[in-house]
Amino acid sequence: MDSPSSSSSSSTLDPQAMAEHVRTGMLANDRATQGLGIAITAIAPGQARLEMTVRADMLNGFDICHGGFITTLADSAFAFSCNARNEMTVASGLSIDFLAPAREGDRLTAEAREVSLAGRTGVYDVSVRNQRGEVIAVFRGRSYCLKGKATVPLAATDS
Repeated sequence: MDSPSSSSSSSTLDPQAMAEHVRTGMLANDRATQGLGIAITAIAPGQARLEMTVRADMLNGFDICHGGFITTLADSAFAFSCNARNEMTVASGLSIDFLAPAREGDRLTAEAREVSLAGRTGVYDVSVRNQRGEVIAVFRGRSYCLKGKATVPLAATDS
């Protein structure tokens, strides 16, 4: 897929290098992901794996992880996976099903994968598992690519 940037430098990055470049650039400005202590442990075009440890300040009144934090982890994995080609892409919708509780100290892993990409829209599935491999939640995100906009600049002269 062609990069929306008009810079010739886009042709010098292979798809994996582009995904890594986008990961670094997006994360530098993603205060939500940083603030929750989320780590990006793998990235590739259409794929991402992120991890987060459930902290005490993430617990709800039942002493389990608030669903909003699990959703944020899954949504961040979705965002990094659908932007990995350096075409600015936003969510147009999502659904999430919570299948098991996450507890303080659990290490959650969200793995996102592209299911479909057609034109400017895509569908991505994200599974969230705990450190024992138990599925905590399943998320489906729908994406929309903003035509002609790079997610991150490729060089100091790109903007």
